[in-house]
Amino acid sequence: MEASEESVLDVYERISQLARSVHGTLNGGVRTPTEVLEEVTEAAVKLLHGVDHAGMTLVRRSRPGHRPEHFESEAATGAVPARFDVLQHERGEGPCFDAIWSHQTVRIVDVASDPRWPQLLAAVREQTPIRSVLSIQLFTDGQELGALTLFSDKAGGFDVETEEQAFNLATHAAIALSSARRGEQFRSALASRDLIGQAKGMIMERFDVDAIAAFQMLRTLSQEMNVSVLELARRVAFREFPVLRDE
Repeated sequence: MEASEESVLDVYERISQLARSVHGTLNGGVRTPTEVLEEVTEAAVKLLHGVDHAGMTLVRRSRPGHRPEHFESEAATGAVPARFDVLQHERGEGPCFDAIWSHQTVRIVDVASDPRWPQLLAAVREQTPIRSVLSIQLFTDGQELGALTLFSDKAGGFDVETEEQAFNLATHAAIALSSARRGEQFRSALASRDLIGQAKGMIMERFDVDAIAAFQMLRTLSQEMNVSVLELARRVAFREFPVLRDE
């Protein structure tokens, strides 16, 4: 049954509200990438007509231009989307992969009659209640690619309006996820800088050297030990070197 015009407008308003939330402009606070993904998939099930399950499929590749090598199923709303991703991963094909690699929206109206991926869809019919699928490219970011995938337990579960709303939701999710990851990287960089600063300060005090000399000591020792400066700084800050422990 088609949603009424009033309910359609309400869905778009609620998607807009969700977008403000995941962008951090509602209720304050900072969203982590995982929180953004979970909020989006949960909203898809609550807001979009016909959606019974939702999940994110993420793939990473070691080098740009190469086939993705690392596969992750993220923010699944239950066991069903996670199982679908396992089945895709085992066969190396499916609507999520096509949406990611072909830069498009992929729809399966009925898993019982769709001629694509016959082995995959046979397994889907046997092992899940899924009967129709809508997969939308979420983002492509250099070495990481992803798709938002929606599932219905009914054949023909998604109409054109739902597809448009899902695309709207995926667009907001892509922007919010990119922002959350930049924030996470920034916070990580600040934490790394603070840790290195703490280690430098301990070396300066212990050996009566200036900041430049202390950092050079860290760099030289990291090369000799074949560990990163950050890892060495962590060991120094947590007093894992006997010479730096309190007498």
